[in-house]
Amino acid sequence: MSVGAVRDLQPVVRDEAYWIGRETLAIAFHHGQGKHVEMEIVYDRKELRLRFCDDGCGIDPAVLKAGGKLGHWGMPGMRERARKIGAHLETSSRPGAGTEVERRVPGSMAYRSSVTRLIEQVEVKR
Repeated sequence: MSVGAVRDLQPVVRDEAYWIGRETLAIAFHHGQGKHVEMEIVYDRKELRLRFCDDGCGIDPAVLKAGGKLGHWGMPGMRERARKIGAHLETSSRPGAGTEVERRVPGSMAYRSSVTRLIEQVEVKR
C-alpha cells in the first residue's frame, strides 16, 4: 500500500531501500516462515517511511537484542544500508507474533528535488 503522492527518490536511497526491502522479505519468508507480508510506503513531506509486517514466527528476543544472529548478515546488513542513507531502522517482534520492520528516511535525504532533476537533465544534454 502507498500513502501520499509518489515522489522521485535519490538514486542511492532508491537502491538501498530496494536491498533493505529485499532482505526484509527474505528473512520474513525464510527464517520467519511467514505466509503473508504487508508493505506500506508513506511519502510524507518530512520523511519517506517503509514498513513491513509479517505473520511469521517472530524473532527470538536475544537475537533481536544482539542485532542479528551470529554468522548471519541480514539484520546487520540492513542496519548498515540504513545508515548509508541516513535512515532510522526499527525492528520489533515477539515470538509467535510476527515481525515489523520500519525505516524512516528524512525527506531532505530521500527525495530528488526539482533542482537535482534540472541539473541531471543539463548534464545528459552535454
